[in-house]
Amino acid sequence: MKYLETERLVFRDWNEQDLIEFRTMNNDTRVMKYFPKTLTEQETDGFYQRIQDEFKDFGYGLYAVEAKCNSDFIGFIGFHRATFDAVFTPCVEIGWRLKYDAWGKGYAAEGAKACLRYGFDTLNFNKVYSFTSKVNLPSINVMEKIDMEKVMEFKHPNIAHSSPLSEHVLYLKVQ
Repeated sequence: MKYLETERLVFRDWNEQDLIEFRTMNNDTRVMKYFPKTLTEQETDGFYQRIQDEFKDFGYGLYAVEAKCNSDFIGFIGFHRATFDAVFTPCVEIGWRLKYDAWGKGYAAEGAKACLRYGFDTLNFNKVYSFTSKVNLPSINVMEKIDMEKVMEFKHPNIAHSSPLSEHVLYLKVQ
């Protein structure tokens, strides 16, 4: 199923071919630079299954995204129900992860902006959060480009406090 599209992107359901490329993407050190580690094939398969479960349970999730110019899978942009222990959870989070060769083209901001409209207008969200490590300037830049407001900083409870990735920023967009 196709959920939405922009001038250059299509948001759709995942397929088996995507899983092969998803494994490669999650094992790329450049793509996973701002995460504690790359993911093994088994970890990616588990993540893929959690994405499928969220679609079944909530009717939304992290959409597979393809570039219209060549129909190639370039990653995901979409919504996730964040439930780790924090003052703002549980919440709906918008997130993205794109293959390295899709970076620097404005796809994340273009897609996230369209996703937010879809979330507010079709899914009836009244607020959406996004968060990342303070050192992840590319994602912070996307959050600001899509007019999200920084609301706080926090230590992510699932990342060792000794890690430079533990210090996070939280952004919010309200309908």
